[in-house]
Amino acid sequence: MADATTTPAAEGRGNRRVLIGTVVRDKTDKTRRVNVERLVKHPRYGKFIKKRTVCYIHDEKNESHVGDTVEIMETRPLSKLKCWRLVRIVTKAPTKVQLAETPTA
Repeated sequence: MADATTTPAAEGRGNRRVLIGTVVRDKTDKTRRVNVERLVKHPRYGKFIKKRTVCYIHDEKNESHVGDTVEIMETRPLSKLKCWRLVRIVTKAPTKVQLAETPTA
C-alpha cells in the first residue's frame, strides 16, 4: 500500500532524480533549456567553483519562460537531447515593463 506522499502514477516508477534550475532558453516549442548549477570544491586549493549542467526539458503547455526557476524530473528519452520534464515552476521571473515611446517634436 502506498503512503500519502506518493501519487498513484508514481507508484510503478523507480527513484527519479529531481533537480532545480533556471530556464535560459525558451525559443523552441515545448522544449526549454535549463541550467542546473552546483558548487564543487577544488581538490587541491579548496576553493568552491561553480559548475553547471545543461538539461533540455519537456514543457507540454509552454508555461515556463527565460529566468524562471523550475523543478525538473528525469524521464525516458523523448528526443536526442530531452530526457527531463517540467514538474513545476518554483518562481517566476520578473516581467519586463515596456515603456511607451514618446514622439519627439
